[in-house]
Amino acid sequence: MAAQVRALVSGQWLADAVRSNLVGPKLRILDTSWYLPKLNRNAKAEFAQKHVPGSLFFDIDECSDRNSAYDHMLPTPSHFSQYVGDLGIGNDPHVVVYDTSDFGSYSAPRVWWMFRLFGHNLVSVLDGGLKNWVVDGHTLTSEIQTPERREFKATMNPSWVKSYEDVLENIRTKKVQVVDARSAGRFRGVEPEPRDDTLPGHFSGAINMPFTTFMDASGKELPTGELSKLFKEAAVDLEKPLWVTCGSGVTACHVVLAAYLLGYPGVSVYDGSWSEWFKRARPEDIISEGVRTKV
Repeated sequence: MAAQVRALVSGQWLADAVRSNLVGPKLRILDTSWYLPKLNRNAKAEFAQKHVPGSLFFDIDECSDRNSAYDHMLPTPSHFSQYVGDLGIGNDPHVVVYDTSDFGSYSAPRVWWMFRLFGHNLVSVLDGGLKNWVVDGHTLTSEIQTPERREFKATMNPSWVKSYEDVLENIRTKKVQVVDARSAGRFRGVEPEPRDDTLPGHFSGAINMPFTTFMDASGKELPTGELSKLFKEAAVDLEKPLWVTCGSGVTACHVVLAAYLLGYPGVSVYDGSWSEWFKRARPEDIISEGVRTKV
């Protein structure tokens, strides 16, 4: 069963693998850092300065649908295959993803989910990210690897991706639970969205579970007992279908990861998320305690 694949690896486990020279065709490490423009951080430049030894840079913006009106929407299976093949990843290696966020993990669960969406289950998130890797005293390098190209064959699971139309229909039928992983302020409409062309708020029926609540103060994933408690407190039943949303489909994947760790691997992502919803929805389909007018 897919849920038995270890979704988290510790810094110690990865450091041992690096020390044992296991990084290569059978183990690939990816720095998947991505930041909103307002943070003024250049993930690729930061990678060039320091990263986990043997890791390669996975660019979420590059490996996306460049024709979409929305940020980093999913690439086609062939685009994904080409992109990860260029990173030396075939269908057999264990892929470990991490990011350099101050949260511990931010964008890494998105790439973890993408690999699984395209048929590659042997993928793990580095628990606590580069932040904890550094705290724990593990080595960093600026040395860039050049991998030999491999053949990756993607098989996509389309049921894991939901559209604007799917969400609109679900608001009418109320058949599926939908969790929004943005901060409580953005969800309620009282804190600004990070994109200038979008106002905060949420759609009817959405349940707010901020992605940061799935991690402890250090940025490591909470134990399964505490994750289970979070879902119970939010009245989310993991035995029933669950879709997730956020700002643009990145942090929603923290909810997917938490559910997976509890043995529920089939959570679906609304890829367009709030960025798309705000631009396409009727004013009455935008719920906000703040200003309701469109930008």
